[in-house]
Amino acid sequence: MRLFAPGAATPYRAAMRIAVVAETRPGERRVAAVPDTVALLVRQGHAVFVQAGAGAGSWVDDADYRAAGAEVVDGDVTADADVVLHVRPLLPQDTARLRRGAVTIGLMSVSTELDGVRALAQAGVTSFAMELVPRISRAQSMDALTSQALVAGYRCALEAAMRLPRFFPLFMTAAGTVPPAKVLVLGAGVAGLQAIATARRLGAVVEAYDVRPASADEVRSMGATFVDLGLDAIEGAGGYARELGEERARRQAELLAPYVAKSDALITTAAIPGRPAPRLVDAGMVAAMRPGSVVVDLAADSGGNVEGSVAGQEVQVGGVRIVGMLDPASGMPVDASRLYAKNLTNLLALMVGDDGALAVDLADEVLAGACVTHEGAVRHEPTRLLLEGV
Repeated sequence: MRLFAPGAATPYRAAMRIAVVAETRPGERRVAAVPDTVALLVRQGHAVFVQAGAGAGSWVDDADYRAAGAEVVDGDVTADADVVLHVRPLLPQDTARLRRGAVTIGLMSVSTELDGVRALAQAGVTSFAMELVPRISRAQSMDALTSQALVAGYRCALEAAMRLPRFFPLFMTAAGTVPPAKVLVLGAGVAGLQAIATARRLGAVVEAYDVRPASADEVRSMGATFVDLGLDAIEGAGGYARELGEERARRQAELLAPYVAKSDALITTAAIPGRPAPRLVDAGMVAAMRPGSVVVDLAADSGGNVEGSVAGQEVQVGGVRIVGMLDPASGMPVDASRLYAKNLTNLLALMVGDDGALAVDLADEVLAGACVTHEGAVRHEPTRLLLEGV
């Protein structure tokens, strides 16, 4: 297909054909490209094809994509694409339309979407999972987990503030003084730190706990008090916490119980990549909270940090409301999409050769770490073992 550059007198061939699909998973409102990233790709000489309505959930009109230089297409945009950009994992029937040798970039949820991974390998598609991008300095601009956790942590604090039947900030009035709410955040990764920062901006008194020693200074830098339980430090790879032994988890729960009981709002954000979320708060700890208290569990869709939380639902347990978050970043799709689209574009830049054409170099540690399938094989070892039933 020959394309014409705007204002050019002679035709040119696009370096790459890049497709942006409309998300079909229920509740997903994000999109993999926004007009700013489309315009950047077009300036680099690529042809960008956006499925009609792809940006509707993020309040981006088809006309905005056209103005940025994309071609908006009714129906499938992937059949002839060199690169397919997406948010949620592609379904096997979507993969069946891709040409052999095409590249897909997006979130893949490899441990739970094994049929999709198998379909990609069988189709000879090279796929990259944004959640597998190595957490190294060079790849910070491509780290979608961090950018989406930023959105999620902010959203969690707002959910808690909206449901708590009292103010977050201190108020001194002629009718008397209203004390600030007490917020406890469990897990001080990116989402937890953003929840802390947001709760502090809203005026709450915030305490936070994390098993990793490095998080103490980060918590304090946000204006919160770090809860020191006096336990040995636990830290896993990539800056994440790792799973605790049974006795250590029991002792941790005992020591956390009084902090949970005195909090007005509890926000939990602890996660372990590729594993169920660690259970931090049991039913007894929830029962000890004051009536009217609120719990927001960011990890509800991966098993939950809090006993009784249900992903996507608000559950009343005695006098306590437990909010199980589900796809919180999708609930703020405008900025979530802006950040995610930039992450994708930055990763894609590593796959562009000097001539502007697609050039996937799996000797690059970032691309190697994020690659799931290539040339008919599953390269990501944990996923390959799951597929083989090992």
